[in-house]
Amino acid sequence: MFTLIKQEKNARRGVFQTVHGTIQTPVFMNVGTCAAIKGGVSTQDLKDIGCQVELSNTYHLHIRPGDTIIKKMGGIHRFFNWDRPVLTDSGGFQVFSLAKLRQIKEEGVYFSSHVDGKKIFMGPEESMRIQSNIASTIAMAFDECVENPASYEYAKNSCERTVRWLMRCKAEMARLNTLPDTINPHQLLFGINQGSTYEDLRIENMKQIASFDLDGYAIGGLAVGESAEEMYRIIDAVEPFMPKDKPRYLMGVGTPVNILEGVYRGIDFFDCVMPSRNARHGNLFTWNGKINLLNERFALDDAPIHEGCGCPACKHYSRAYIRHLFKAKETLGMRLAVLHNLYFYNELMAKIREALDNHSYEAFYRHYVPILGSRVQ
Repeated sequence: MFTLIKQEKNARRGVFQTVHGTIQTPVFMNVGTCAAIKGGVSTQDLKDIGCQVELSNTYHLHIRPGDTIIKKMGGIHRFFNWDRPVLTDSGGFQVFSLAKLRQIKEEGVYFSSHVDGKKIFMGPEESMRIQSNIASTIAMAFDECVENPASYEYAKNSCERTVRWLMRCKAEMARLNTLPDTINPHQLLFGINQGSTYEDLRIENMKQIASFDLDGYAIGGLAVGESAEEMYRIIDAVEPFMPKDKPRYLMGVGTPVNILEGVYRGIDFFDCVMPSRNARHGNLFTWNGKINLLNERFALDDAPIHEGCGCPACKHYSRAYIRHLFKAKETLGMRLAVLHNLYFYNELMAKIREALDNHSYEAFYRHYVPILGSRVQ
C-alpha cells in the first residue's frame, strides 16, 4: 500500500494507497477533532485548500455525537461529506491531556468525561470498536502518551503496557474487519512508538511494534513537554529501526520548522492543531516568516496576508480588513485566518514533495528553516 518513490538522505517521497484515495507523502493532516475544523471551515473548504487527509479524535467523537450515531449515519465520510482519507487518533492522547480525569489500569483507562463527568472506560478493544464504528481510513492503536519528563521506570512500564495493548488492538481490528455490518472492512492500523525521551526504550519499543507488521508506524509522546532538540534526537534514534516500506507518522507536530526537520529525518505524516489555533488568535504563517495580524502596524495595510498566496483570504481581502474583523470580533476574520494557515501548510507540503521530486530538498530545507522560524519585522 505504501510505495517509496524517492529518497534524499533520510527524506522520503512516497505514495500511500488507501480505500478512500491516494495520499501523496510527505503530508500534513488537517485536524478536525470533533469532525470539524475549528474556525468555521467545511470539508469543501478543505478540498479547496488542498487537504489530502482529515484527522478526527476517537475519544471526542465517542462522547459527541457518539460513535454509534456516526455508524448509523453511514460512517464519518458520509456524516461530514468527505470522500478522502480520514485518520482517527485512538484516544491515547487523552490519557495524557485528561490526566486529572483518568485512571490507568492493565485492562484500559477509566475516564470522567470532560463534558459532563460521565464515567467512560476505554481499552484497546473499545478503541478499535469505536474507530470501526466511525469507519475511518486509518485507525491508531490505543496507547499511553506519557508526559515529559517521565521517570525511566514509569516510561519502561508504560512501553511494555502499550505493546500488550497493541497486540489486543491488532486482534480486535482483525475481528471487526470480518463482520458483515462493518462499514470499512479495509480499515488500516498504525502502531505508536513510545518511550519518553529515553533512546534505549524508544529503540526497543520500535523493534517490538515493528514485529507486528502493521500498516504504518507513528512516533508518539513527543511535543508534550520536551525541547525541540530532544524531539529531533529521539527521531534520529528511532528512525533506523522503523520499517522502510511503511509510512512514518510524527504525532501532534508541529510548526513549519518542525515539519521541515521531521521530513529531513525521514517522517512522512504530520498533524497539529497549532496552525488553526494560532490563526484564531491572529498569528499567521507566510513564506517570509510569522506575523501577528493584530499588531497596530497592519491597521492601514492594504496588502494580502502574503503576496502571491492563493488562499481565499489573500485572493480577496487585505491585512487591514481581516485585522478589523478580529478587532470587531466578527467570526469571518477567524475563518479567513484559519483558511490561510491551513492553505499555507498544505502548500508547504506540496513544495516539500516538489523539492524531493527534483532531488533538491537539502537546499529547500537549508533555505527555509531560518526563514519560517522567524517573525516578520
